[in-house]
Amino acid sequence: MTFTRETFKKAERLSSRKTITKLFESGNTLFTDCFKVIWSDSETDSPFPARIAFTVPKKRFRRAVTRNLLKRRIREAYRKNKSPFYKFLVSENIQIALMVIFRKDSVEEYNTLEKAVREMLGAVSTQIRKKRR
Repeated sequence: MTFTRETFKKAERLSSRKTITKLFESGNTLFTDCFKVIWSDSETDSPFPARIAFTVPKKRFRRAVTRNLLKRRIREAYRKNKSPFYKFLVSENIQIALMVIFRKDSVEEYNTLEKAVREMLGAVSTQIRKKRR
């Protein structure tokens, strides 16, 4: 069994204003229980198959401490569960950009968020398969 480090590097983060604007204008939208996901094929030549950004709306969580807590938990769950998703993207030979927006009105425990992230990545993979065929 080969061991790979589970990291979330800066190059994996979606931070380009141009890409984010394009994503909101012409991206595909997907809803799960906890998240709204906007995704699109990406033309950037990144060493990673997916670039992702997470956001928690200020409208639902007024305190920055709470928003940051949720984003940390979501990022950690993504970091630990992204390897099967990356393997799928590499096998399909595509690069995508993702914007993940938290939809719930309450602060969720880490285990709940981890399960929701796995479900979200599976749903995105399924939607990519359908679109490619």
